[in-house]
Amino acid sequence: MTNDKSDNTKILLYGANGYTGQLITKYAMESGLTPILAGRNKEAIKSLAEANDLEYSIFDLGDRDAAEKALEGIDLVLHAAGPFIYTAKPMIKACLKNGAHYLDITGEIAVFEMANRFDDRARQKELVIMPGVGFDVVPTDCMAVYLKQKLPDATRLKLGFGSVGGGISRGTAMTMIEGLGAGSAERVDGRIVRVPMAQKTIRVDVDGKTYQMMSIPWGDVSTAYHSTGIPNIETYTAVSASALRMARLQNYFGGVMRSGVVKRFLRKKVEKRPAGPSDARRDRARSFVYGEATNAKGEKAAAILHSPEGYTLTAMTSVMIVQAVLNGKVESGFQTPAKALGADFILKVEGTKRVDL
Repeated sequence: MTNDKSDNTKILLYGANGYTGQLITKYAMESGLTPILAGRNKEAIKSLAEANDLEYSIFDLGDRDAAEKALEGIDLVLHAAGPFIYTAKPMIKACLKNGAHYLDITGEIAVFEMANRFDDRARQKELVIMPGVGFDVVPTDCMAVYLKQKLPDATRLKLGFGSVGGGISRGTAMTMIEGLGAGSAERVDGRIVRVPMAQKTIRVDVDGKTYQMMSIPWGDVSTAYHSTGIPNIETYTAVSASALRMARLQNYFGGVMRSGVVKRFLRKKVEKRPAGPSDARRDRARSFVYGEATNAKGEKAAAILHSPEGYTLTAMTSVMIVQAVLNGKVESGFQTPAKALGADFILKVEGTKRVDL
């Protein structure tokens, strides 16, 4: 592929009016990009576009014809409107129809697996399909590839992440609601299997503090396998003791948690919350990633990655990957961030540091 970034390149940011979408807009403009802001909410999108002197486009992904028409002449779509389990597939199809590269910021296992099934079509059209270009899953994917390089015969991989002083956005909370009662997942002998939520726990020491982590269905269950070939993968997040207890309750009340009544109730509560953490809170917060690879002999390689707060990092890495794709630095087809750009890509983000354990 030979796409070169130029003044004529058209980048469309869908879901631009969301919390993360607005952060991406800011970083994109600071990086010299002028994305076309898009989404369903005409009033919000138009207001944001006019405030930033940008073009805008209004369409609903539920209308296939409208989506395909809106993408005519677009070179790349950065998709930031979840839950992606509902929105990614129609956007990928519209991108393939119109010859546009597809990137998104999902962390949903099913979305990565679905996107991989479009690999052949994307290669035939010399297009890139790369979900997970934000905190989900750039830092963890880079950690996975780094540990694979340190221990090439690794057969097991554990990846975990935590936030110090951060918070979650409404969009993240909505995605979490969709997964309630579904349990967790891990990779076993190359296959993704369903397991109970928080079935396993580990403890990780970071900067003199011990964090308890519980197993969760993070995107690396899919992507780390595509990036490294390691057949057994577990993913974790740092939690409080009370959050761990609540997560495990899902295993006993899964049917109730999956009900439409419960989900509608929780969505209404989330809608009343702030859009996401304030700029001041994000600036103070930090994130970390823990990784541990083990081979059949019991030998280990482990590391900690320190990084900016998750939403800040998402805005930064997604814009960086947009530029890499447009400048021809990513092969066509389905890609994961570290497989395409290398284990050290994350170290290009200001404020990151990787430490071997």
